[in-house]
Amino acid sequence: MRTGIATVPLDTGRCPPWLFEKMKRLSRGIFLAIREEFGPEEILKRLSDPVWFQSLGCVIGFDYNSSGLTTTTLGALKVGIFDIQDELGIYICGGKKESRKTPQEIEAYGISRGFSFAPNLIYASKMAAKTDSSALQDGFQIYAHNLIFSKSGQWSVIQQGMDIDSQKARRYHWLSSDVKDFVEEPHSGIISDVRGNPLNLTAKESKENKKISTGLVTEEPKTFLKNLDLIQTKRSKNLTLMELRNVEFHWHPVVQEKFDLKRLEKTIFFANEQSPKNFEQLLSLKGIGPKTIRALSLVSELIYGAKPSYEDPARYSFSVGGKDGTPFFVERDTYDKLLGIMEKGIKKSKISLREKIEAQKRLNSSYK
Repeated sequence: MRTGIATVPLDTGRCPPWLFEKMKRLSRGIFLAIREEFGPEEILKRLSDPVWFQSLGCVIGFDYNSSGLTTTTLGALKVGIFDIQDELGIYICGGKKESRKTPQEIEAYGISRGFSFAPNLIYASKMAAKTDSSALQDGFQIYAHNLIFSKSGQWSVIQQGMDIDSQKARRYHWLSSDVKDFVEEPHSGIISDVRGNPLNLTAKESKENKKISTGLVTEEPKTFLKNLDLIQTKRSKNLTLMELRNVEFHWHPVVQEKFDLKRLEKTIFFANEQSPKNFEQLLSLKGIGPKTIRALSLVSELIYGAKPSYEDPARYSFSVGGKDGTPFFVERDTYDKLLGIMEKGIKKSKISLREKIEAQKRLNSSYK
């Protein structure tokens, strides 16, 4: 996974209608150019690259460092290709205000187009949202969600979260061909300029923690609740007095949290009745949210010694490499193809000559 850093402050206000109209026409041309050269699946691949997507937003004319780039660019794409989506072979569902309607939109396409894979897309949409809100707890609340798919059933998810305290946003990218497991390093990229020490159960290092968490639900729900109560009781006195079964003690960032045991008991016993076979199935259950996952992870670590990862998956990255070889040298063929696609899209777009010249300037500056 290539990950990256970009300044993405939360933004207020609305995109001017005249700019949105230009963004629709220009993005439409770029998508048509990509489809003609490489096919619809390449569009999904490009959208799953966080830096390419950032460049796309810049080229079509939106603020390069604003959280609004995500929602406005995807909004322009969704409207811009709507009348040619069958020709293009690409369909865009969801959005900012429409994020919760994504399953219904997918289902509607499944019925109207006869897409038998629609249930798989609905599941992918649901799990991407739950993973980035519950399995990866980085302090960013998901508020915008888009699933883009092709006629072959391949898909990409782009969703964005906000952190009100830091006034920052974080964008998450997924690509179906890269997803071998929804709860283990599934992202094609995460872009953010704020990094911390989140509870990261998507990391490979968290495998044992997830395994024990699932076992606590399926095999020992009463023991789990008893241990969590013990942690909370001893914490208020002296956490170091706990008996940890001769395992190494690990610090956990949620030890100061107070859990509602009565509410948690209902959730845990409901999950127990469903008999989830693995952590992904556990996470997919209704009612299993961030707080339940934190409680299970806490007991798995403090009582059973299965430490989860607190490594933030957001990293610095480049779309085509760096001249100094960091993180890798510039891939000239990739660079030339990217520029060629964008330039062809600009030329194909139904905009004025002046607008095309301005778009070309933005393209040149975005890859310097």
